[in-house]
Amino acid sequence: MTKHLNDRYAEEAPGVALGAHDHIVAAFIPMDGYHLTRAQLSAMPDPTTAHARRGAAFTFDAPAFLGLVKKLREPIAPETDTIYAPSFDHAVKDPVEGDIGVARTARICVLEGLYIALDEDVWKEASALMDEVWFVEVDEAEARRRLVWRHVKSGIARNEEEAGKRADENDLVNGKQIVQKRVKVHEVVKSIQDDEWRPEKQGVVRESG
Repeated sequence: MTKHLNDRYAEEAPGVALGAHDHIVAAFIPMDGYHLTRAQLSAMPDPTTAHARRGAAFTFDAPAFLGLVKKLREPIAPETDTIYAPSFDHAVKDPVEGDIGVARTARICVLEGLYIALDEDVWKEASALMDEVWFVEVDEAEARRRLVWRHVKSGIARNEEEAGKRADENDLVNGKQIVQKRVKVHEVVKSIQDDEWRPEKQGVVRESG
């Protein structure tokens, strides 16, 4: 979405000088970078549970995420500089500090993450600062199927059985928490499985590695 907005702005805005950041009007910031590190999970009172439940709300740095949202809400001034957010390196399974830059020219910031819609603690304070909150709704059985596929594909699980156990004991538990305790959202987008949009149907073949 943000790439499309930036490309469209660069093509259509009159008099735009396409410098390094001149055409950056939209930024995408996933919540993954706010995972607690594995070292932080190991330092918790019950590290076994903390690692097993990684992805649950308590395994994220909610205050740091709120701090980012507050920075993004500050008025843009001549002295405003690039704001940096962390990303997540799936190879090392830990966040990478300051890896995502939000240029001072950005006017649309798309933040993605499960707990943006959670009506608890600092999460709801962060969501209240956003202009709009959209919620993607998906059937539970379809969500589980996608989770199993993703866990096996990414190497988080060795097989479908292991992936299904993780989905049932962690991911779907987290999802139900949001469904049961969700802030008021502006839009609900229903996610359905449409095989016509598979890469091979669109003439695109994605190769791993």
